[in-house]
Amino acid sequence: MEVKVAIKRIDNQGRIVLPLSFRRRLKRGAVLVVEREDRLEIYPVDAELSKYFDAVEVDVEHFEDYHELRRELREVHRR
Repeated sequence: MEVKVAIKRIDNQGRIVLPLSFRRRLKRGAVLVVEREDRLEIYPVDAELSKYFDAVEVDVEHFEDYHELRRELREVHRR
């Protein structure tokens, strides 16, 4: 695995420019940013994300409708 290192400037709005070689490999125009204690980790959205999160089991019915799913999850959290 090739490792490239670069110092990037952060603009006044907190943005950095991702290397073109990385952006060309993205299948979608989005990345997952994981904030650790002393660093940020950036992953393509199409990466296997389950290894970065704990598993959660919930008993909900509306996985197709995002708004209904959020509503049900809030109700489960209040219990």
